[in-house]
Amino acid sequence: MSIRYARLPDRETAVYWAAVVNAELLVVLLYFGVVTGFPSSLEFLVLVAVPWVWLNVSWWVYRNSSLPDVPLRRRAAGTVVAVGYFLVLAWAGGLVAPGIGDLATGFRVVTYQVPPGFGPALLYSGERVVVNLVPYQAVGYLTLAGLVYLTAVDMAGSAAAGVVGLFSCVSCTFPVIAAVVSGVTGGATFAASVGQGAYELSTVVFVATVALLRWRPDVGDLARLRAALNRR
Repeated sequence: MSIRYARLPDRETAVYWAAVVNAELLVVLLYFGVVTGFPSSLEFLVLVAVPWVWLNVSWWVYRNSSLPDVPLRRRAAGTVVAVGYFLVLAWAGGLVAPGIGDLATGFRVVTYQVPPGFGPALLYSGERVVVNLVPYQAVGYLTLAGLVYLTAVDMAGSAAAGVVGLFSCVSCTFPVIAAVVSGVTGGATFAASVGQGAYELSTVVFVATVALLRWRPDVGDLARLRAALNRR
């Protein structure tokens, strides 16, 4: 297996993604104009951009992936691996947590209190289970699980690359969930209450993990790449 380098997008693709990004910018500007006012902090602008990176990368993966024609047994095995992988990510990332007994408060929806992508978030606080569906995290973890499925059914790939995906949630678990569950009511307060570096790090690792699972370089590819870099 050799590394499949990405080609420059054609005009149609470039126009499509330009339209997508412009629509997202419009949503963010509306949020600033109606809810928080335009922020003066660069850190907050980066924070607001984080969910869109996850969502756009996930949408790109969906548009550029196809299900392989493999035997039913291999599809079933891949499904088991992918579901288990998603559940691990959901648990480690705080989408699912143990219940809180008598302190349970039931369903709650967080909308404009947090930036788009962080919300609208669906929260459920139950006696036996707590569910925190933060949109960009849920979509991102589903994307990683889907890529793990494709890796599992493609025997030429390296399933070990998927383990890296665990780190895409660990660094952002507490700040995202803590900010939403605590009922933050304003964008400025939200930005001040979380660690900026955790979002940046988790986003970088998420994108890197998607790249590993999408192209799945093997040991030989990495050795050739290292040799090429050393020649320079």
